[in-house]
Amino acid sequence: MTTTAEQPTTVTPMGVVVAPAGLDREQWLTVRRTGIGGSEVAAVLGMSKYASPLEVYLDKAGELPLDRPQHPDLEEAAFWGLAHEPVIARVFAERSGLRVVEGLGTLAHVERRWMLANVDRFVLDEGESTPSSLLEIKTRSAYQLDEWLLGVPDGPALQTHWYLAVTGYRHAHVAALLGGNRLLIHRVERDEGLVEHLVALLGEFWQGVLDRRPPAVDGSEATEELLGHLYDVNVDAVTVADPAEVLPLLTRHHELKAREQRTADELREVDNQLKAIAGEAEIVKTQGAVAFTWKQNGPLSTKRFAAARPDLAQQYTHRVDALDTKRLAAEHPDEFRAHRARRLVVPKESAA
Repeated sequence: MTTTAEQPTTVTPMGVVVAPAGLDREQWLTVRRTGIGGSEVAAVLGMSKYASPLEVYLDKAGELPLDRPQHPDLEEAAFWGLAHEPVIARVFAERSGLRVVEGLGTLAHVERRWMLANVDRFVLDEGESTPSSLLEIKTRSAYQLDEWLLGVPDGPALQTHWYLAVTGYRHAHVAALLGGNRLLIHRVERDEGLVEHLVALLGEFWQGVLDRRPPAVDGSEATEELLGHLYDVNVDAVTVADPAEVLPLLTRHHELKAREQRTADELREVDNQLKAIAGEAEIVKTQGAVAFTWKQNGPLSTKRFAAARPDLAQQYTHRVDALDTKRLAAEHPDEFRAHRARRLVVPKESAA
């Protein structure tokens, strides 16, 4: 029987602290593997450019290195996001008139401990001694300004609602610094239907982690990149696969490659017809407006230039540092092979 004294102490309406602030990176990553955090929601739902559901699954199942290298774009963005976070929090407080305090560490939902959150800041209304909402802080490119002017984009909105689900708060604030010189502040009201939907979808995913049921391999670039470096290659090893699984995939592969070729040929035909219409002109107009252009502003044809003006070509030719891959392969064949990319080759006519 559970006594009152054994009940966990909530620090938000539905959130309890499961790991204190200030953990070293390895400890923090270990805690993250005990559930799903806000930054992983979009990936689990197949909405992330940099991570796929399969990668999140493999990480949670302990089948990937704990502190593996991040995508360079993500690593750089994370660095600047962390550097700007205190300044954005301070300016948010100044402009909103609300008080902010730092997070308490990693939170979990009091009933569903796999629901995790690392809240950037907590927000206190005027005259209150305890937080009543949270602040999510983002640093984004100026190219995303138009999207943020309309509200909180999908990815950050899902992360914010996940934090509302974990903490139990009724609303949150999102402060986004765009291009380093434009701060936009949005208030996000809790959408109970969305919260329930997220809990159901991510709960199903988490049960798959517990049951060791990986998600299906999808067609995302993130999954392609993951599979490219996931396995240590066993040279000349053979896998005997189930024909019922492989043959339909091979048939689909051939169909898609044929369609791709047809589409490329059709597109080239249309482009050639447009170029013939343009002739010597760079701009083609119809009904008083520019319909299309065919300008001489593409890459330089170096071979044609060198043949026509060998004197100038020689003048502007210079040496560049390049890796001598042939020599590397000859002198260090094991290292050369270990760092080669894997290529998928499907015969045009399957032997199967």
